[in-house]
Order: sequence, then C-alpha cells, then structure tokens
Amino acid sequence: MEHVMRVVRADEWRAVKELRLAALQDPVAPVAFLETYEQGAAHSDAFWQDRALGGSEDGDGEVRQFVAEAPDGRWDGSVTVLIERPDAGVRFGATADVHQAHVVGVFVRPEARGAGLAEELFRVATDWAWSLGEPPIERVRLYVHEDNPRAAAFYRRIGFVPTGKTEPVPGDPSAREIEYAVGGPEQDTGADGAGF
Repeated sequence: MEHVMRVVRADEWRAVKELRLAALQDPVAPVAFLETYEQGAAHSDAFWQDRALGGSEDGDGEVRQFVAEAPDGRWDGSVTVLIERPDAGVRFGATADVHQAHVVGVFVRPEARGAGLAEELFRVATDWAWSLGEPPIERVRLYVHEDNPRAAAFYRRIGFVPTGKTEPVPGDPSAREIEYAVGGPEQDTGADGAGF
C-alpha cells in the first residue's frame, strides 16, 4: 500500500477541514454523519484549528485523528478515535464504568475505496487505543445508522459485532444508531491484534 497512515498535525487544519467537507458531501453522509455540509462549511477557521489540534499528538491525548496520506500528499481517508474514561463524563451512549475507545468520522474518498484504506486506518487507530496505559482500553465501539448497511457489513467483516444497544439519532428520534464493538487484543477473536 502506498498510503501512509498517520496522526494529523495541529497545523494541518485546512486539510482536516477539506476532508471533512468532502465527507459531508458524500451521498451516504446523511446516515453516516451527525452534521450536514452546510453546518460544516459554516464553521470558523478557529473551529478547524481547534479540531486539528485536538486530534493531533499535541492535543489532550484523549482524541486522535488518523489519515491515509497518498504519495502526493492528498488525504484519502480518515478515522477519529475518542477515548472514553469513566471519570471524564459520559459521551453519546457511553457506558459509565468502561474504559473504551469510540470510533467516529470514518470516511474514505470514493475513488480510493476498495484498496484496503479503511481496514488499515482501523488497524492503526485501534492499535493506538489498545496501546494506551493503565487502565487499559477494554473495548472499541462505534455507531452505525440503521439505514447504512454497507458500513455495517464492513464493520462486521473487520470483527465488530452489534452489542444490542441502540440510541436515537440526534435530531431524528424516529431513527436508530446501532452500537458495534470489539473487545481488547487479548481476546481471542480468531484474528490478529485489534480483533480483526
């Protein structure tokens, strides 16, 4: 694979913004993301600067944004991991007593799909989560909109399983987000490292 998987740098806020806005224009964006293109485009430069800093190694350590960088410097995909600790407050659907990672913002440009970028981004992102010190991360989770079967099939293929937990979609309580999770690397899932 020619792409380099790496963490964003704080000074790359323009690239963070460009990739996010591209994701929000994808045809599946209405069921893949909780914001619209119009909302994303309305954010100030300061917002994007804070977002890039927060996802970088210079951030608070509880968030990392990983990108797939092509040889020409173009970012073809991204995955963000939020670390959820019991003492840090409960995020969307979080279990209050579990040390876990929450994957959000999954996107690969349409022209780069099918080349293994999503799998590699997940490998790098979950490896980072599993590597964190005491207390260790117990599981990695994510949510999939009930009307996004392609994403659900991908997550199942790489080892995530539905937990049985669902949450109403913010802004549309008639729709549901389905939680998927994978246990730590010490669990025998029949695959390597991060459970896939």
